[in-house]
Amino acid sequence: MKILFSPSESKHLQSPFAPISKSSFIFEELFDKRVFVTQMFFDYLQTANLNVLQNIYGIKDEKECEKLREIDFLHVKTAKAIQRYSGVAYEYLAYETLDKSSQNFIDNNTLIFSNLFGPILAKDTIPFYKLKQGSSFNNFALEKFYKEEFSNAINSFLEDEFILDLRAGFYEKFYTLNQPYVSLKFIKNGKVVSHFAKAYRGIVLKELAKHKPNSLEEFDAISFKNLKIKEIQVRKFKKEYIFEIIDES
Repeated sequence: MKILFSPSESKHLQSPFAPISKSSFIFEELFDKRVFVTQMFFDYLQTANLNVLQNIYGIKDEKECEKLREIDFLHVKTAKAIQRYSGVAYEYLAYETLDKSSQNFIDNNTLIFSNLFGPILAKDTIPFYKLKQGSSFNNFALEKFYKEEFSNAINSFLEDEFILDLRAGFYEKFYTLNQPYVSLKFIKNGKVVSHFAKAYRGIVLKELAKHKPNSLEEFDAISFKNLKIKEIQVRKFKKEYIFEIIDES
């Protein structure tokens, strides 16, 4: 099984591992593509004014912007991607609480679509960085670049796998699935939710790590707490499960 997952804008600062190298990432043959983007981003930041920094980081604090500008992504220490990100989905995943077998499942089967580094495995090591979702620099479309340069490699990685796409909609721009896959939608009181969706993506990933399904049948056998299947829709390659979030009792 392979899971496609989103990053988060909030991140942990801890960086216990060495700076990035070719072996830091899946798709080693494309390492130079990541370096190209990362170096271009760093160079852009060096001459950007405060207003640009505030927009690209999504923060207002001037001192924090200047501090972030100084991060030399290619030479600072790193952390595993799954432990670098700290947003809602990652909070509910609670990776550190899982046993080693479950962590290994996530490490090797979860493909996260980083705004800056592109498609990375959960176990890949990345530096701390800040880049607001949807931001661009030098009129350079990150999602288009990574889609053009990495899609063939991702296709090979996903070939003949049972795939669950847990990405937020924005990250579909980085890669388009062209084989059968499952996606999930979460609704509450008849309305599609956003914050709760992030939480339940983390919860679902945690349950997948525990059960380790290898097929649609094995996935269907998992009972997700506080989720009830309301409808299943099929469109071309996508089989979408619409889950109703039910109140705890």
